[in-house]
Amino acid sequence: MSYLDNIRTFVRVYDLGSMSAAGRDLRISPAVTSARISQLEAHLGVRLFQRTTRNLTPTEQGRAFYDGACAVLDTVEQAEAEVMNLTDSPRGTLFVAAPLGVGRRLIAPVVPDFLADYPEIGIRLRLSDRKVDLTTEGLDLAFFLGQPSDSTLRIRKIADCRRVLCAAPAYIAARGMPHSGADLVGGQHDCLNLRYPGATEFQWMLQTPDGPQRFAVSGRYECDDGDVLTGWALSGQGIVLKPVFEVAEHLVSGALVPVAAQTPPVPVQMACLYTHRRHQDPKTRLFMDFATRRLARTLRAAEAQVPPPSE
Repeated sequence: MSYLDNIRTFVRVYDLGSMSAAGRDLRISPAVTSARISQLEAHLGVRLFQRTTRNLTPTEQGRAFYDGACAVLDTVEQAEAEVMNLTDSPRGTLFVAAPLGVGRRLIAPVVPDFLADYPEIGIRLRLSDRKVDLTTEGLDLAFFLGQPSDSTLRIRKIADCRRVLCAAPAYIAARGMPHSGADLVGGQHDCLNLRYPGATEFQWMLQTPDGPQRFAVSGRYECDDGDVLTGWALSGQGIVLKPVFEVAEHLVSGALVPVAAQTPPVPVQMACLYTHRRHQDPKTRLFMDFATRRLARTLRAAEAQVPPPSE
């Protein structure tokens, strides 16, 4: 096994805190992961991790070695990027994350076209509505909706996405048409909430005559998958707040209708996050350029199908 592979495995074990998690991330078996760490420890003559049946923690030597190991990998990646900048055939694997709705509707359709243009690049796409950490999860870039919480990352804005409050006609027939955000609070309506650790979407930011205002909505339905919320809305269970591109087809067909038109949601930013080091990699820049152009066009087309609601 190469020394560089051993260092790369050590960094992933350190970041993820688990041999098995690092093995899954690197697509190697637990036995290979353990063997690489053992080889590195034998080469260095120290223990890098304390292992028990339940825990794995870095030793003092492991903590000291980590920063240097990261610097080695950064230097190698930068050197590889500089070489690839001189060639016409960028290669390697890109690790990309996106929220479920964005990933399914916008990112996944772009991937085959991009890979057709660049046959020596591979993409590992991870979809989740939870917050992701680019550094610890080994990601090259992450698409997102909202505002990033990590100010150390670089951001490339794609568009401001119009959002809409909507519900099924059956729900409105049973519960009445809400006209503003004030009608949504106090248990008057069932609001379908995207909720996961650290989520704030259950406080809906709506535009009022006095400016943007948060409304502490509530409801009996919560999920960490935005598509589940859309399904519940379609079946008449409540009101959902969605980017227009996610529900455009349902709004056009009439399966969902806009509500609370006096206080529409504040638009949400769509962008991608990356580290300065990742941006030096030509395949990262190529995919970011390719995807952002396609996404901007797709978003404009989706929103053109659905005029802003009027009271």
